[in-house]
Amino acid sequence: MMLRIPVKATAILFCLASPSVLFAQDAENPADEPTQEITEEAIPARPNYFPQINYDTAAELDDIWVLDLSNGERIKIRLMDEWAPTHVERIKTLTRQGFYDGIIFHRVIDGFMAQGGDPTGTGQGGSTLPDLGEEFNSMPHVRGTVSMARAAEEDSANSQFFIVFYPRFSLDKRYTNFGRVIDNMAGVDAINRGEPPQQPTRILQASLASDNKPPPAAPAPQLETDITADLLNAPL
Repeated sequence: MMLRIPVKATAILFCLASPSVLFAQDAENPADEPTQEITEEAIPARPNYFPQINYDTAAELDDIWVLDLSNGERIKIRLMDEWAPTHVERIKTLTRQGFYDGIIFHRVIDGFMAQGGDPTGTGQGGSTLPDLGEEFNSMPHVRGTVSMARAAEEDSANSQFFIVFYPRFSLDKRYTNFGRVIDNMAGVDAINRGEPPQQPTRILQASLASDNKPPPAAPAPQLETDITADLLNAPL
């Protein structure tokens, strides 16, 4: 005997069976844009969209990038080989060379991101290593994302990177997302703002957690010049 199911009930059953498909359409297609049919074959495997990020700061230490900043903060970033192996290797190589030690965050936009990694502090420099080919991936640029800066050309990333303060999905698949802050995002929030900042925050030391380097000593405070009566006198 043929079972008759009302149309309304059929729609409810479809929603319960396929919530991810419907939400994907709603999120990616505004009401004024046409939608296209999404089949099961067209949906990538879940790991491509939701790879596991290990937030355990005591595990896989060779993949934790540690940045000790001049504001006294130590932040830890999980480097994700699964997302961008060539970019992760570049970060590790430059870190072991001491390249990032002393470099400032030269472009810090409130509500957007903090950018560093340029030894000239101008945003125009990089390392002597060759530029990297893009490794754009499906990971979204959410709060705490660490991504590679580049010029207009897609294959121009070298040493500069940025850390996202708030989600910017317009950057997805246009910049290589290679890591995520897993400890002390508040330390990132404390980076001084400006383009460039008047008093830029500096990376005192970059290391891998497996190096087990202690935080560097805080820089000595600058001594104030004694003000004497002679300094207050106007010139003759």
